[in-house]
Amino acid sequence: MAGILAWFWNERFWLPHNVTWADLKNTDEATFPQAEDLYLACPLAFCIFMIRLVFERFIARPCAMGLKIQANGPQKAQPNAILEKVFTAITKHPDEKRLEGLSKQLDWDVRTIQRWFRQRRNQEKPSTLARFCESMWRFTFYLYIFTYGVEHFHFLQTPWLWNTKECWYNYPYQPLTVDIHYYYILELSFYLSLLFSQFTDIRRKLCDHFLGISVPRISYHVPAPCGQQSPSSYFSYVNNMARVGTLVMCLHDAADVLIEVRAGEGMKYGQLCKCQILCNLLFAMFAILFISSRILNTTLFESWEIVGPYPSWWVFNLLLILLQLLHSFWSYLIVKTACRAISKGKVSKDDRSDIESSSDEDDSPPPAQKHHSSATNGTNKNHGTNGYLTGVPYPDEH
Repeated sequence: MAGILAWFWNERFWLPHNVTWADLKNTDEATFPQAEDLYLACPLAFCIFMIRLVFERFIARPCAMGLKIQANGPQKAQPNAILEKVFTAITKHPDEKRLEGLSKQLDWDVRTIQRWFRQRRNQEKPSTLARFCESMWRFTFYLYIFTYGVEHFHFLQTPWLWNTKECWYNYPYQPLTVDIHYYYILELSFYLSLLFSQFTDIRRKLCDHFLGISVPRISYHVPAPCGQQSPSSYFSYVNNMARVGTLVMCLHDAADVLIEVRAGEGMKYGQLCKCQILCNLLFAMFAILFISSRILNTTLFESWEIVGPYPSWWVFNLLLILLQLLHSFWSYLIVKTACRAISKGKVSKDDRSDIESSSDEDDSPPPAQKHHSSATNGTNKNHGTNGYLTGVPYPDEH
């Protein structure tokens, strides 16, 4: 074990040339980041997760009730054995040929079957109440940590927030203040708690899902603890890039507050969506902050000029590039939503929305079946579920 730890914490990987771990030991005059400080994040992440449960139950839920947000989810599809078998065993998105076959078998029109599949897909989505509670928790934390950053890292005390070259002067011999230490550990713990709850949190529709996990979102949290995104800067803390790490966190926290407000989505959770001007204004602020705060060149160019590259510097910046690509993709979705909003005169459903809808959808139930009663019960031996369950599924369906 000692050999593995010695290999992992190799000074030639983590630190610049001619710098050793002994040079960054705490003294009476100065305190430096220590790798073991990060161990505090694990128990603190569990505490934050428990606080979240209490917050959602006793604060967010009553607020939702005050906004008349109900716990019930989308309208449930009418029970139907045949359609349920197709939905669970074959495809959730039937093509035109399958829809026509089901229409003949059930004596329903295609439009009604399409509506049934939409309602059935939406039925698996979380309720508006659950979505609201999760967003309110994240919004509360982001607002708190952003306020803390503004209060303790204002321009007069920390000139490296506005003159980014200050992040690298005298590096890595830059003392660690109590405020920066608290800021790092708290943000790291929060994002670690999100990583623990990744598989139970509400999925955002950013891209196709792989094994039920949002690919961009899980990719966002996996490199984030090792690289750039605000609360999870392992690298920047261990090799004392604390200044640039704090800079990145402050930039991202500003947009993270508005991400959870979601002028295009989150505001629609409650009655606030009636104020369309406020929705549009918040979405515009979010788009500007998100896109502008994702552009950062100090770690790539200014650090190269002042400090020079070394092995962990390359890994750190490769992670930044990966996250920048993800940010570019999200920025594309934001711009796309903004363009659609401008053309319609308001912020409509954005590309990250979870619930499907359609203008032709109404609340009327599907018509009663006129024929094939045995098929409706899923017992038609000749047809099965439109004859597809006994055959080979289409190659483009999963």
